Amino acid sequence: MEKIVLVKQIQDYFKYRVISGNEDSLQRRIEVADVNRPGLELTGYFENFQPRRVVILGDKELNYINRVMTEEQQRQSFDFLTGDRTPMILISHDNECPRILKEIAQAKNFPVFASFAPTSSLMVEIVSYLEEQLATSESIHGVLLNVFGIGILIRGESGMGKSEIALELIKHGHILVADDRVDVSRIHNKIMGEAPVLLKDMLEIRGIGVINVVQMFGIVATMPRCDINFVIDLVRWDTSREYTRVGNEEKMFQNYFGIDIPKIELPVREGRSMAELIEAAVTNFILLQRGIDCSKEFEDRVYNFIKNRNEEL
Repeated sequence: MEKIVLVKQIQDYFKYRVISGNEDSLQRRIEVADVNRPGLELTGYFENFQPRRVVILGDKELNYINRVMTEEQQRQSFDFLTGDRTPMILISHDNECPRILKEIAQAKNFPVFASFAPTSSLMVEIVSYLEEQLATSESIHGVLLNVFGIGILIRGESGMGKSEIALELIKHGHILVADDRVDVSRIHNKIMGEAPVLLKDMLEIRGIGVINVVQMFGIVATMPRCDINFVIDLVRWDTSREYTRVGNEEKMFQNYFGIDIPKIELPVREGRSMAELIEAAVTNFILLQRGIDCSKEFEDRVYNFIKNRNEEL
């Protein structure tokens, strides 16, 4: 499904000062998570113009407009920039809007706004907002929690006890983001997960039903979204299979939208405290992120032990 952002959403979020445009003008569409600072367009060259982007006029552009451009050149450029392919124009540093731009925008009912913020800040905040709103996403089966500050996506077949494990982790003080379905999207160079609106703050426990985590454990027991830093796949214990023991085996990853996320498989069987095992797995993941590799340390110990034995012989 195609994602779009309306100018109204931008204005409702940032509350920019309105120079021109009524409510109807706010229905213009933004389809690209980028901005355009017009350069060639102010000289009268309109080929290869990037449509559906917010146009920002900063100090540099306004100096050129006010000191170099003739009235006729301004009318030509502003008539083009306020066309159907441009969603809105934003002026930085609370600079005064050029008279001809304001005149043309009001005649066309075109949205022009101003902000006190510098141009660089406006570019960052708008691009960040648009990347988040326009991000490609998919819904996956799993449970997402924040454990020790790390976003953990727990996956596995239905009936593996993911929600029960999540409940135990919440009781240990960790934070629920989403149960059963996780909406996953790429924002900047990170993978983000959140709960669908319908399932927000809810946890389904077989035999009990759906519980509201906020009402049961307090507001600090949930959060709306978090990065996905680590994936844990729950698998049924298979006695014929060799599982990771030392930890020096080839690392596994889960790819979402072109980004690899570290992954492990955790076998499930009766008698294993899965919540505590997940806490241990996350702690080990944090140590690895800090350059502390327990598997490598064990390897070194084994190597030194064998080396010393050979020397004694």
